[in-house]
Amino acid sequence: MPKFAYIAKDSTGKESRGTVEAATQAQAVAAVRGMGLFPTAIGEAGGGSGTAAKKAAPRAAAGGAKKKSLGKTNIEFKMPKFLRPRVKQKDLTVLTRQLATLVDAGLPLLRGLNVLKRQTAHPTLRDALGGMGEAVESGSTFSESLANYPKIFDNLYINMVRAGEAGGVLEVVLNRLAEFAEKAEKIKNKVKGAMVYPVVVLIAAVGITGFLLVAVIPKFSDIFNDLLAGQPLPAITQFVMDASNLVVANWIVVLIGIAVFVTLFKVFAKTKNGSYILDVAKINMPLFGGLIRKTAISRMTRTLGTLLSSGVPVLQALTIVRDTTGNAVISRAIQSVHDSVKEGESMTTPLSACKVFPPMVISMVEVGEETGALPDMLGRVAETYDDEVDNAVAGLTSVIEPLMIIVLAVVVGTIVIAMFMPMIQIINTLGSSS
Repeated sequence: MPKFAYIAKDSTGKESRGTVEAATQAQAVAAVRGMGLFPTAIGEAGGGSGTAAKKAAPRAAAGGAKKKSLGKTNIEFKMPKFLRPRVKQKDLTVLTRQLATLVDAGLPLLRGLNVLKRQTAHPTLRDALGGMGEAVESGSTFSESLANYPKIFDNLYINMVRAGEAGGVLEVVLNRLAEFAEKAEKIKNKVKGAMVYPVVVLIAAVGITGFLLVAVIPKFSDIFNDLLAGQPLPAITQFVMDASNLVVANWIVVLIGIAVFVTLFKVFAKTKNGSYILDVAKINMPLFGGLIRKTAISRMTRTLGTLLSSGVPVLQALTIVRDTTGNAVISRAIQSVHDSVKEGESMTTPLSACKVFPPMVISMVEVGEETGALPDMLGRVAETYDDEVDNAVAGLTSVIEPLMIIVLAVVVGTIVIAMFMPMIQIINTLGSSS
């Protein structure tokens, strides 16, 4: 059986060398991983590949010097950081799936990063891959290289990779990360799709109303002043006319007022108490409240289940979920769970005390704790709520379309009726005088 020479690193980044016997290179890679190591170069001993493996360390040591010398001779234009596009969740999901496939196929991590760097068109992601490759080549672990780019990789991503490195199952963790990101993106797109129609109708209603108040109603005002000769207008007509005069005469003040209100609202939403109050209002609002609650529960259970199944300690997993849940109400509930578990108690008591999670979620968590299958139970809860989100989106779409049409009709219809009521009065006056 042929021998393969390898250069590998352990979970602390320490480099080691040796040989293994295996029928193929893929089996040699698996054998090295079985020893708890991460191969960076491997090839058949005595052959060309073995020579390449032996030269890997000098190449790694000289890599920085080569790059510097190339930088002196080659002039390369780099886009300023503030002009580079932000890495979207979809880009990160594709990258994770590709890297998981490469590592799972037996490709060393460093080579996989270099392959992805060459084929990635996104400039920000390409630079990050280059930096991560250099960090890994210089002896850092993959999770440490990810931590250098906090704007791209969050705590959830970094800690799951760190757990995968410690357990020697990096490819499994990368696959779980890719699946997690794909499902989360799917749910997010469905919720966004449900919000598109009401937002479009609301913008149309505001636009039409503004156009009528600014361009149409002032012309009716001149007509009414000429033909009614100071007669009182109907109350609804007078209200619309006053609103039009206010907007036309003070449009700068109105725009400034709207801008100030939006700014104050955003500042309030970023405060701790403000975000909590708004999130309480969100999960209790009519129509959309149920959808927002189910989406938050689905995200929380899937994140926690994925972390626990990847080997992340439970207290650390709860801290990550608390910081990434995106809902202040759920975050406070998770903090209560964290404190309870830290004291040696179960999760179910604080979950039921916060009045956020339905009984089904609490009972599933309790069963998971008792049977030792909490990650599986959390995954099942997430799948169940994914289905409920699908049903909620479908039901909300069917309800909100006619509702928004009615709202638009009421707004425009009220203005039209307000303008036609004096017209009827003018017609009656002209008819009686003739």
